[in-house]
Amino acid sequence: MKLQLQDISMSFSKKQILSHLSMDVKEEEFISILGPSGCGKSTILNILAGILNADDGKIRIDGKEVKDAKEHFAYMPQEDLLLPWKTILDNVCLYGAIHKEKKQAQKQAMQLFPVFGLSGYENAYPEELSGGMHQRAAFLRTALCKADILLLDEPFGALDVITRSDMQDWLIQMKSKLKKTTILVTHDIDEAIYLSDRILILNGHPASIQKEICITETNRTREWLYAQSELRTNIHEMLKGNNHV
Repeated sequence: MKLQLQDISMSFSKKQILSHLSMDVKEEEFISILGPSGCGKSTILNILAGILNADDGKIRIDGKEVKDAKEHFAYMPQEDLLLPWKTILDNVCLYGAIHKEKKQAQKQAMQLFPVFGLSGYENAYPEELSGGMHQRAAFLRTALCKADILLLDEPFGALDVITRSDMQDWLIQMKSKLKKTTILVTHDIDEAIYLSDRILILNGHPASIQKEICITETNRTREWLYAQSELRTNIHEMLKGNNHV
């Protein structure tokens, strides 16, 4: 296992959000977490990213317990957070610049610009990019971090339907190239089905993982996704039921 969470609990203002939550994630596996709004999905990512400290529980990476795991994670929030006064190249190399490895980061970024569909925009500014290109630039910045695991918190949530679909198609192609372990938080059932190796259904007050769904299809297409009506309905009923817990 690449990542193991064991009995993670978290409270805010005496209200318990997570209760003894445990999950395992394999090397290079793509996991999606689905659940009702406010159930604690983003809290899990914030704990892993080191933004929040869990009240209890253990985190293991490569079988070893770690107290400060944030160096192993690269976190991408919903908003791209590109700095408008910096070029796209400088934006995606922020991690390298902060760690005094800017030249190395720029060299790696230049090799990846075509892969991320950003070739020719190295010296452009964020205002010159479309919404989808903003997200690809933010994704490249995340991928350039020296981290084993990507944390994606609704990365395409602010995009229109067509652009969001395009970005999902793009990410399907990128998965095999990046070779990263990935945890995605999303409200989009289709997005979870389309992208994931496994879907974790989070529910309850406080929340815990109540259901795990494996997606074994290796040849993902839009036609395949449209045919998943039964699975989509089952997941929707699980989430709809969760809102009444």
